[in-house]
Amino acid sequence: MAKRDYYEVLDVDKNASADEIKKAYRKKAIQYHP
Repeated sequence: MAKRDYYEVLDVDKNASADEIKKAYRKKAIQYHP
């Protein structure tokens, strides 16, 4: 089973700040949450 690259899933750079990661996560959550 291949490891997931969570940065790629969230479409952020590996050097992204915590705030950028949080924003990307929330954007994905809103996109997929009913």
